[in-house]
Amino acid sequence: MARTVDIGSKRLISLAPTTWVRWLTGDNSLEVVDFLSGDFQWVARANDVLIKVRSPEWGEFLVANDMQLRPHQHMARRLRAYAALGEERYNLPVYPVVVNILPGSYADINGYRSEFMGLVAQQDFRTINLWDIDVELVFAENLVTLLPFVPILKGGNHESVVSKAVTLLRAEQNIAELEPLLAFFATFVMETEVVRRIMRWDMTVLRESPWYNEILKEGLEQGIEQGIERGKEQMVLNILRHRFGELDDAWVARIQAIPSDQLEQVILMAFDVESLAELAEHVQQIPKASGQ
Repeated sequence: MARTVDIGSKRLISLAPTTWVRWLTGDNSLEVVDFLSGDFQWVARANDVLIKVRSPEWGEFLVANDMQLRPHQHMARRLRAYAALGEERYNLPVYPVVVNILPGSYADINGYRSEFMGLVAQQDFRTINLWDIDVELVFAENLVTLLPFVPILKGGNHESVVSKAVTLLRAEQNIAELEPLLAFFATFVMETEVVRRIMRWDMTVLRESPWYNEILKEGLEQGIEQGIERGKEQMVLNILRHRFGELDDAWVARIQAIPSDQLEQVILMAFDVESLAELAEHVQQIPKASGQ
């Protein structure tokens, strides 16, 4: 049985926390003091990280870091609440930052504002979109936290660049476990066969990470208005589009025809198969397995 491995945000940031917060804020004078609990009763996510830092100019304050797979329309309101709760619990100013991993419709949001009965609520935050970050910055500044995301950074979708990132991961025992996460994001921009050729592929490890669940959740949210089963269909379609590109109408119809009691099985297949042809072979057997 594979050992449990944490490849979520807190684990990534803890690899080089001072380098990370300096990059997030653009302030090279910061020093990390502690990782604090960011689990609040009403607001908490696996990818939220609250860090206490010290600055010669600003004294001690908190960096509230939210890493999300894609920009979300409710993120601004949630980050406003998260920053306020952090300030209340620890009695320190909060510098909120959201890091968007993959593009989406709400990538340009950098603040929250609402007005009701003449009263205004406002929260600014910094937004960093990884696809705008030059991959050479990761190597030049030794941003090990970003190594698993190299394939989706600007200029990172080349085999030689990904191979360089893999070499760096394998050179350090304490970060080698992050290779499945790098492989996962490599499949967004490279052929699966290429990814398998240059790195290990451990879906058992990857399924324990928040990013895997984010992908599943994304598909579920897209289909929720049509019911849970339609949401599962959307999960499958979403995963396949991430890995193999846009699907034709025949493939969409094929997924929609899968019996509802087999959809969760197909979700796992969608991550594991090397090609659509391989998935088609499995899907072809599903009606027989369900007694149809």
